[in-house]
Amino acid sequence: MKYIIVGGVAGGATAAARIRRIDEQAEIVLIEKGHYISYANCGLPYYIGNTITERSRLFVQTPASFGKRFAVDVRVDSQVTHIDVATKQLTIRKLEGQEYTETYDKLLLSPGSSPVRPPLKGIDSEGIFTLRNVEDTDRIKNYTLTHTIRKVVIVGAGFIGLEMAENLHNLGAEVSIVEMGNQVMAPIDFSMAAHVHQHLLQKGVKLFLTKTVERFEAQSKGSQMVYFSSGEKIEADLVLLSIGVRPETALAAAAGLKLGEAHGIWVNEYLQTSAPDVYAVGDAIEFPHPLTGKPWLNYLANPANRQGRIVADNMVKGNKVKYEGAIGTSIAKVFDLTVASTGLAAKRLQQLGIAYQSSTTHSASHAGYYPGSLPLTVKLIFDPATGKLYGAQVIGCDGADKRIDQLALLIKKGGTIYDLIQLEHAYAPPYSSAKDPIAIAGYVAGNIMNGSMPVISWRELHAILKTSSPAEHLLLDVRTPEEFAFSAISGAVNIPLDELRDRLSEVPLDKPIYVYCAVGLRGYLALKILTGHGYKDVRNLSGGYKTYSTALAPVICTVGSCPLPVSSEITQSSAESMPAAASPLVNCVKIDASGLQCPGPILKVKTAIESIGKGDQVEIVSTDTAFSRDVAAWCKSTGNLLLSNTSAEGRYTVLLEKGNLKEIPSVPSVAVTAKGKSFILFSDDLDKALATFVLANGAAATGEKVTIFFTFWGLNAIKKENKPSVQKDFFGKMFSMMLPSSSKKLALSKLNMGGIGAIMMRYLMKKKGVESLESLRASALAQGVEFIACQMSMDVMGVKREELLDEVTVGGVATYMERAENSNVNLFI
Repeated sequence: MKYIIVGGVAGGATAAARIRRIDEQAEIVLIEKGHYISYANCGLPYYIGNTITERSRLFVQTPASFGKRFAVDVRVDSQVTHIDVATKQLTIRKLEGQEYTETYDKLLLSPGSSPVRPPLKGIDSEGIFTLRNVEDTDRIKNYTLTHTIRKVVIVGAGFIGLEMAENLHNLGAEVSIVEMGNQVMAPIDFSMAAHVHQHLLQKGVKLFLTKTVERFEAQSKGSQMVYFSSGEKIEADLVLLSIGVRPETALAAAAGLKLGEAHGIWVNEYLQTSAPDVYAVGDAIEFPHPLTGKPWLNYLANPANRQGRIVADNMVKGNKVKYEGAIGTSIAKVFDLTVASTGLAAKRLQQLGIAYQSSTTHSASHAGYYPGSLPLTVKLIFDPATGKLYGAQVIGCDGADKRIDQLALLIKKGGTIYDLIQLEHAYAPPYSSAKDPIAIAGYVAGNIMNGSMPVISWRELHAILKTSSPAEHLLLDVRTPEEFAFSAISGAVNIPLDELRDRLSEVPLDKPIYVYCAVGLRGYLALKILTGHGYKDVRNLSGGYKTYSTALAPVICTVGSCPLPVSSEITQSSAESMPAAASPLVNCVKIDASGLQCPGPILKVKTAIESIGKGDQVEIVSTDTAFSRDVAAWCKSTGNLLLSNTSAEGRYTVLLEKGNLKEIPSVPSVAVTAKGKSFILFSDDLDKALATFVLANGAAATGEKVTIFFTFWGLNAIKKENKPSVQKDFFGKMFSMMLPSSSKKLALSKLNMGGIGAIMMRYLMKKKGVESLESLRASALAQGVEFIACQMSMDVMGVKREELLDEVTVGGVATYMERAENSNVNLFI
C-alpha cells in the first residue's frame, strides 16, 4: 500500500510516523513545500526574542533523521500543484521548477493555513513581516540582527501578536499594538481581555484598539510609517502582521473536493474527504464543534496531532476510529500573565442565540499564607437550566494551565458546574488551597443557578448606572472605609459588611439594591443578610469591584505617548503619571503583601504611612493587580507621592513617599477630534435593518464612535431569540403576539409575500456569501457599536429589558441627543 502525505508539520508528520508503526511494509511518501518538517511552530516567537537561544531546538526531527527512523521518503522543497482523484495521481513541482507525477493508494492532505495579508498600499515594503513558519522566523530574526529596531508596530492582537509583543519588547523595542476590535485575544470575553489590556499598559506596550490600518509608507531612513484610517500615524522600524490565518484549501478545491460552510476542507467523522481514498487533517479542515454541532476552523497544534494519529489508523485499517472534534483549548503567555481559554465564550453564545449564565471569581493560585501565592481569575460560562459547562477562561500568573486543562476535559465530556465541586484536587499549600479555585468557581456558579445568589454583571450594572437616576436604586459598597476611600464606583454608598446589620435603617426596602465588594464574597454575605431581613430585590456584582473596575478602565493611547488608563467610572482616577526618577531610599519601610487579597495591601500601606514622618518612604510588594493600578489615585486623594510602580513575574513593587503631592504632574489631556455616526432604527423591515447594520459596521471600521438608537418597531431587531419568561400586562401581551419575536422573524418592506420573500432574501444572502442580519449585528457589537433602546418605546409596546440583547443599554431622548451632538452623520431608517 502506498501512502502519500502532503504537508510535513504537526498532523502530517504524526500520521506518517503512526502509519509506519502500524504497517512496516507500507510505502510512505511525505511531501513538504517548505524546507523543514516537524518543527515547533509555537516556539518561533521565543526564538526571535532570545528566550530560546539555539535555533536547532525548534526542530523535533530533520527530514533526514525522520526519514531514517521511520523509513519514510521525505521530499522537502516540493509542492503538489494538482491532484487527480480519478486516476489517483499527483503533480509535484520541485524548488528548481521541474515537475513530475506520483500515484497513490491513499492520500492525506495536511496543507495547514496561511497568514492573512490584506491588499494594503505599501504592504510589500521591506520590514513588514508575517510569522507562520521557519522561513518567516529566519527573515525576522535576521532583520533584527542587521537593523536597529527601536519601534515595532504589531497589527492584530491575537495570540501570536501578543507573544511577539513580549519577545520584541524583550529585545528592547518600543512596541505598539494596533487592533481593529475593542479587545485583544478574540477567543476570550471582553471582561477577561481587560486584564490583559491593563497588564500590557503596565509593561509599557501601547494599545491602539478600534483602530484600522489603512496603508504603509516607506521612509528614507528605512523605517515604515503606519497610517490609520482615522488619520493618525505611527513610525516603525519593524511591522508584524498578525491579522489572522485562513485555511489552505486551493489544492483541494481544484481537485473537486468538497469545501464546507466554514470554507475549510469538508471531512466526515473519520477525517475522510468527499473523495473515498483522500483524507485531511489540521488547520485546513472544518469539523463540527462538539458543543454546537456547527462546522468551525480550529488552528491549534494539539487537535492536529490527534487527528494525525486517528487518520493514520483509518487509512491503514479502514474507517474504525471516529474523531470527536475539538472545543478550542488554548493558552498563551503575555509577559507575566498566562491567558487560557476553552470551549465557547459568552460572546460566541450570544451570536449563536444560546442562553447562558456566567460567573467570575478571583482566587489565589495556592494557599495565601504560603509564599508566592498569586491571583487567579476564573470565568465559567454555563447553561442556566442544566448547569452544563459551555466554556471557561482563566487568567493569572501561576496555575492557570492546570485549571484550564481540568475544565477542558469536563467540558469535552459534557460536564456541569456540579462536576467542578466533585473534582478531587491534590492539595498542599505550595500547590493549591483546600478549596481549589475551580471548586470555588463551581460553588459560586451553583449559588447563581439555585437562586441563592442573584447576580448582576459588570456590563448590566454599568448600563443601569448610565441610564437611570441614583434615586431609583441603591449601589451598596460593603468594603472597608479604607478600600472605599482608595477607589469606588461613582454613586456608591459605603456600609462595611460587619456594620450592615446595625445600619439596616439606611438601606431602603423599596428599591433595587446592587451590592459589591472587592471580589464578590463579602457582597454575597451582605446579600444573604439583606434577604434574611426581608429585602427582595438584591443582586451581587459578579466578580466584584475588581472585575468592574478592570473592565471599565479605558485604554487611552495617543501617538507619541500612552498614559496609563484613567476611568471616569471610578470616583478616583485609576492612575497618574509619575516623576521621571525616584528619590533615593531614605528611612524606607518595606512591606511584603504578596498573596494578600484586597483590602490587605491597602490596610498595610495605610498603617505604614501613618507610622512614618513626612518625606519618609514605604516600599510595598503586592500581587494584587488592582492595588498597583489604583495606588496613584489613592496617593492623590491622601496627599502622598507615588515614586515608582513596577512589576515583574506577577509581583508589583510600589514606592511611596509621605507628603509633597505638588510634585506629581497632571495626566495630559487627550484631544478628541474624531466625529461619530448615529443611526435611528425606527423600522423592523428586514431590508432596512440590514442596511442599518451594514452602514454601522462600515462606520465602525473607520475607528469612529457609532451609536444605533432603536425605537418603536426597530426594537424587534435587538430582541433575544431565546427570551426569558417575563410578566406583562394585557397590552404588553397583545404587542408580543403581534410583533416579530426576534430578528429572524423580520419581514421585507416590499415583496414579502407572506414571509416567503424574507426566506428567499436570507437564502440568496447565504448563497452569495453575504453575512446574515444576526452576523452583522454581532459584528457591530464586536466593533464597539453602541446599541441604545428607547425607554419610552419599550414602555408603550410592553417590551421588557430582559427580552433584549444583553449588550443593549436603555436610554431616552436626552441620551440620543447627546450622541447626535457628537456625530457629524445622523440617519433615520
